[in-house]
Amino acid sequence: MKFNLKIVALTILTTLSSLTALAQIEVTDSPQRYTANNKGKFYIYWGGNRGYYSKSDITFRGEGHQFTLHDVPAFDKPKGWHIDYINPTKMTIPQTNLRVGYFISNKYNVSLGVDHMKYVMPQNRAVDITGTYPGAGSYGELLPNGQVMLTEEFLTFEHTDGLNYVNAEINRVDDISKLFGINNTDVIQVNTTYGLGAGVLYPKTNAQFLSKERHDAFHVSGWGASAKVGLNITFLKHFFVQVEAKGGYINMPNIYITEDNSWKAKQDFNFIQIPLVFGGIFRL
Repeated sequence: MKFNLKIVALTILTTLSSLTALAQIEVTDSPQRYTANNKGKFYIYWGGNRGYYSKSDITFRGEGHQFTLHDVPAFDKPKGWHIDYINPTKMTIPQTNLRVGYFISNKYNVSLGVDHMKYVMPQNRAVDITGTYPGAGSYGELLPNGQVMLTEEFLTFEHTDGLNYVNAEINRVDDISKLFGINNTDVIQVNTTYGLGAGVLYPKTNAQFLSKERHDAFHVSGWGASAKVGLNITFLKHFFVQVEAKGGYINMPNIYITEDNSWKAKQDFNFIQIPLVFGGIFRL
């Protein structure tokens, strides 16, 4: 079952427009608003993302051989607006974002989250190669110009059970509601957010390599660092929708690709991620 994006967007815009009109009514002699100070509040959010990756050199080493595929492209594997995002039995299938945070002051919060991205190397693409590997030419991969074709017999390479970026962040949040003429921020509040993060990569890599049995387990393969900016709209004190633009660097020197770990891979690349999330904010 898929959601109609136009209907979802129209519903959100209509609701926010109604709340904005209500929030512009100024109330005098009222106690301090719940949204006036964030210190001591917790928040949690859940949503989906799109991912974009730079080309990377992927090096494979093992059994006395080493070779590198150069400038290999990659793409994500989005599912669109889908019921799986809220289906408890399938919530880990789409590209998702989960984060829990705490405001240590009015404007600053710290958080821990998992960015469940997906990374797919395309098939049947010609790329440059240097180095050696056993059985060269027996996988339908060699081309006359010294390149190789990424055939399924030669190599499939995906982090589709998760390019899982487990990271901690520190973020700043600023209320910009007055720029939109909003007086009652307990009805609707508009915030900007930006911050820095770092963490580890914990993927389950799906690789079929030289007809060997694949490694099929999660493992720590490297580290990442990131920065983000975002727009947050909080309504009725406790609920929010947030869109972010996150960019970063990932370095994975220890990627398991075969069952017996006789071969490993390494790569590093830049990424851009666009999450759209829904969440709640509250005091315990």
